[in-house]
Amino acid sequence: MREFWKIVKKYMRPYTGYLCGSVAFNILAAIFNIFSFSLLIPILQILFKVDTKTYEFIQWHSGMSFDELINNAYYYISLIIAEHGAARILLFLCLTFCGIVALKTACYFGSAAIMVPIRTGIVKNMRMEIYRKIVSLPIGFFSQERKGDIIARFSGDVGEVENSITSTMEMLIKNPILIAAYLGTLFYMNWKLTAFTLVFAPVMILIMSALGTKLKADSAQAQSFWSDTMSQLEETLGGLRVIKAFLAEKKMIARFETVNENQRKKNTEVAVRQSSAHPVSEFLGSCLIAIVLWFGGALILNENAGFDAPAFMSYLAILYSIIQPVKDLSKAAYGIPKGLASMERIEQILGATDTITEAENASGIQSLERGIVFSKVSFRYENGNKQVLQDIDLEIPKGRTIAIVGASGAGKSTLVDLIPRFYDCCEGSISIDGKDVRTLKTADLRSLMGNVNQDPILFNDTIFNNIAFGVENATREQVESAARIANAHEFIMEKEYGYDTNIGDRGCKLSGGQRQRISIARAILKNPPVLILDEATASLDTESERMVQEALDRLMKSHTTIAIAHRLSTIKGADEIIVMDEGRIVERGRHDELIAANGYYKKLNDMQAL
Repeated sequence: MREFWKIVKKYMRPYTGYLCGSVAFNILAAIFNIFSFSLLIPILQILFKVDTKTYEFIQWHSGMSFDELINNAYYYISLIIAEHGAARILLFLCLTFCGIVALKTACYFGSAAIMVPIRTGIVKNMRMEIYRKIVSLPIGFFSQERKGDIIARFSGDVGEVENSITSTMEMLIKNPILIAAYLGTLFYMNWKLTAFTLVFAPVMILIMSALGTKLKADSAQAQSFWSDTMSQLEETLGGLRVIKAFLAEKKMIARFETVNENQRKKNTEVAVRQSSAHPVSEFLGSCLIAIVLWFGGALILNENAGFDAPAFMSYLAILYSIIQPVKDLSKAAYGIPKGLASMERIEQILGATDTITEAENASGIQSLERGIVFSKVSFRYENGNKQVLQDIDLEIPKGRTIAIVGASGAGKSTLVDLIPRFYDCCEGSISIDGKDVRTLKTADLRSLMGNVNQDPILFNDTIFNNIAFGVENATREQVESAARIANAHEFIMEKEYGYDTNIGDRGCKLSGGQRQRISIARAILKNPPVLILDEATASLDTESERMVQEALDRLMKSHTTIAIAHRLSTIKGADEIIVMDEGRIVERGRHDELIAANGYYKKLNDMQAL
């Protein structure tokens, strides 16, 4: 339960006022409930004519005991019975009973309604915390995690926390109050009988605890199967074109069927175990009532109970009312482990360490004055044994265009990812204008750079908002100007809503060349000192490549450019070409110089010329 109270303390703090309101409503509900049961005694006494006692009026005074108050109440009841008959006082007591029950149920409603903002608020805050963490984590974290698993934790696990933990909060507030109030009343009515009853309570608790021991582990496994299901769905949606092209529908359906069946089996185990809470608590509660009925009834028959039959029936009614709160607590005892299992999975994201930390006295940087320098840089991915980059020495002067070429897996993309600190180098250093990038403010560092990737990353929004992404208060004129430079204005204006056209998920309503030109327009509008082009034209057809290359040429003239190139024909005019192989720089120079050297670069060039 320590983990549970840790969660409560963490997320309940903003809702302390609501919590106090719920406690107050539940206390009132318990009081009204006890009064309603107390009214049963005079009602039953009138019906069965068992009260032959004559009541004398006790003068009202401060500090009257509860017994004196009851005595005066019965005194007035006896007067009314004598004057108007028992039927009228019975009607009055029944109406009073209904009124008190109405107040009790109103308080129950109030206590439940006031918990709704707490539940919805906690879930909202939890989702925001997870989203902020996801956005803040380094890219390296997501290279080791499945997107479907993260989505499952964001949706399924948070939903489970809402259903299992926040839903039990009402039970944990209401039921202890009711149980304490009822037990106090029972002790007042007959402490011996109540003490005898409590002997059996630990037995019930132990049985319920034994039944719930394995629930948390089963729930955690069920949620992991849910993650597998979401991952399978995410892979299917992302690879639907390949699945259909290779006629792999049956294969994918079979894979999904396996995962889905595993989840069904585990969910069945969890649901069956959880469903046993109600009937088991019902049976144990009924056994408790039977024991009390036997023991208390024997005392009354032997005239050794200390109260009469109507009072005993009222006692049983209050005792039976304890059973429902106990049942609810048993449900909470089942629900909390399920929620804690999901919370552990959420905490794996929230507790993930950000390896890209900012120095305490990080300095700002607003512009590029001299250039970027790699000095003896080596890198390997976390938990990876292979050295991705080895002893990289590279200087990128301001205003120059540096092209990086090499086979797939040579380390080209990793090299440029180190500049904006998507990763940190394991050895060596990278400096901008003589300052190590690890000593700079991360936001300032990344504001110096604009990226155009091979696969344009666009959002399900309008063309205008995609171009203006990351630029505060961009005007329509600025966006249109950037689009014209990127050769995008004409096709945008052909759309039905122009710049206000929604481009769909990942820009699916646009062609590859159009998506790339939107991406270039976004970089142009940001106008960063350093431009990083990661094979920006590699996946385009000839016509689209020509238009995109024209836009890139305009952009590169006024920027320090690092271009990762697949097609060597696009980087012939670069100031320097860096040739990489297996994480090392094996050649460097201009295009003509490298061709003349007759080395690895010429081999790549000849292969593309075939």
